[in-house]
Amino acid sequence: MTKTPISLQDLRRTIYVKAKAEPTWRFWGLYVHVCKMETLHESYRVAKQNKGAPGVDGVTFAAIEAGGVESFLNQIRDELVSYTYQPLPARKREIPKDGGTKVRVLSIPCIRDRVVQGALKLILEPIFEADFQPGSYGYRPNRTAHQAINRVAEAIVRHKTRILDLDLRAYFDNVQHSLLLEKVARRVRDDDVMRLLSTMLKATGKKGVPQGGVISPLISNLYLTEVDRMLERAIEATHYGKYTAIQYARFADDLVILIDAHPRHDWLVKAVCKRLREELAKLRVEINEEKSRTVDLQKGESFAFLGFDFRRVSSCQGQWRPQYTPRLKKRTALLRKLKDIFRRHISQPVGRVIQLINPILRGWVNYFAVGHSSQVFSFIKDWVEKKIRRHLMRSQKRKGLGWKRWKRQWFYTALGLFNNYWVRYTKPVLKVAPAR
Repeated sequence: MTKTPISLQDLRRTIYVKAKAEPTWRFWGLYVHVCKMETLHESYRVAKQNKGAPGVDGVTFAAIEAGGVESFLNQIRDELVSYTYQPLPARKREIPKDGGTKVRVLSIPCIRDRVVQGALKLILEPIFEADFQPGSYGYRPNRTAHQAINRVAEAIVRHKTRILDLDLRAYFDNVQHSLLLEKVARRVRDDDVMRLLSTMLKATGKKGVPQGGVISPLISNLYLTEVDRMLERAIEATHYGKYTAIQYARFADDLVILIDAHPRHDWLVKAVCKRLREELAKLRVEINEEKSRTVDLQKGESFAFLGFDFRRVSSCQGQWRPQYTPRLKKRTALLRKLKDIFRRHISQPVGRVIQLINPILRGWVNYFAVGHSSQVFSFIKDWVEKKIRRHLMRSQKRKGLGWKRWKRQWFYTALGLFNNYWVRYTKPVLKVAPAR
């Protein structure tokens, strides 16, 4: 596997160390590194690795490589150096969300613009990574959604059972460009970099960051960093030794705050809500009141975070522990997608159908293979096997599911149907708390 060039690695490491050591330092002379062929080559490699559809210009990676990658990157560099680079409008694509009842609009930049955004991200990322807070997990290097989920589970173990479950209304569409550029300028004193970033933002409209842009995750995280800092200050102000009364986890615009259940911390719920609203008001970000709520796990209530439903249950040993399982709508969306494949390929050989559903099953199971997903996995495995059996019986113009014709193991050994429905159990950092 090709790795990032060592000299670019060293540059990014040097920038990060400087940014971490001096939180008020403003970096200059960055644009020259954005324009380097080494940076553009690495950005192109990452863009190609992530694949993705072409933009409005219709240019594909195959077409670029047929014409020569070097000449393609040289043209981009010349435009950057001569300050003539102008991004093209992004191609819009709607994808279903919330089980298919709503859609999310993705903005797909052309490959040329992806390379430029990636190059800028490679240089700016280590600066802002040094400023990001421990509770932020969304689309950051070496950080995953599973780590955010584990952070929430550990907080529940520590009796933080009052939950502020917040939903930000159309967050990515309402990021204010002027406020965002102000935040970048606090750490960047390079007019050329600021001009390039401003040009990218203007191409998306008067406000908002495009979902699908290469640099969008970095700048959308930066926009909410002050919210994270406020919560970190709240944690510091309410801690007693190693014990804390507040914990939080944020993955992009998905934020959950957990507060200790003891009555002496009742005031914290209102205080944190008030401070949070103040910080979001500064950013002109609205809270979706219909979807946001306060949850008390001690009363048997539950909340959703990153596709999981969280509850607190009592174990057989009489100890309280968190339980998190895939949300029903996530399972429903998976089954709907698989049904569509079975319906559209009803006359196709079973091998072709398995070839199409295996990557979908693998991706879904790999994400939800934490927590307490085994019961849901068993349901999905049985459901898929029955669909395959029915597909085979229909191809032979027979009725039923063929329980006597084929043993279960034959589907997984001979046909290669996905079978890795294993939940990954990790050792808890904390022992579960005794029920009280």
